[in-house]
Amino acid sequence: MLKIERFTCNMLQENCYVVNDESKECVIIDCGAFSYEERKDIVDYIHENKLTPKHLIATHGHIDHNFGNNTIYQEFELEPKVHKDDQYLMEELPEQAQAIAGIVIEYDMPPVGKYLDATDRISFGSHTFTIIETPGHSRGSIFFYCKEENVAFSGDTLFRGSIGRTDFAGGSMFQMMQSLRIIGQLPDETKVYPGHGNPTTIGLELATNPYMDR
Repeated sequence: MLKIERFTCNMLQENCYVVNDESKECVIIDCGAFSYEERKDIVDYIHENKLTPKHLIATHGHIDHNFGNNTIYQEFELEPKVHKDDQYLMEELPEQAQAIAGIVIEYDMPPVGKYLDATDRISFGSHTFTIIETPGHSRGSIFFYCKEENVAFSGDTLFRGSIGRTDFAGGSMFQMMQSLRIIGQLPDETKVYPGHGNPTTIGLELATNPYMDR
């Protein structure tokens, strides 16, 4: 059974998730922690629950989902993993911070530990995430999907009642619509944890989201 803890981070109200199972091994998804307090909350939660972080993974390469990577690297020696098609974004995180939030980052970002593709698996404890490639918001946007638990982490591809923007560099509405058709094939009961806002399910989105169509 997965335990999923959500931390809402930074000026864009991004969702970072710490996910563990009974083994106490965990993954950290989209560490957008910006302030000292946000970073401390995540690190303290991991220590207080005696978790062992195994992976730092990102659904895509936008800065609001990666502000806190340096803290996870310093505390747990984990380098981020992101899809290979978002390498261009990971290489310009400081520039993104200035362009999107008017912030000058005064710390070094850790190197990317691995660039992922659809063949990769993220394993921890007794669970495995598969990767569904969902370009549209960015070239390398991905879903992390746990079939045995019917859980998915959608980043900024799918929100409750909406979808992510496609007007950023590397975005494409055509690709987004193709990606939505793919994820619409997941079981209706699949619970989706998005990069912003509240959780939803595939079934609810198929029934109510104007962008979703089986």
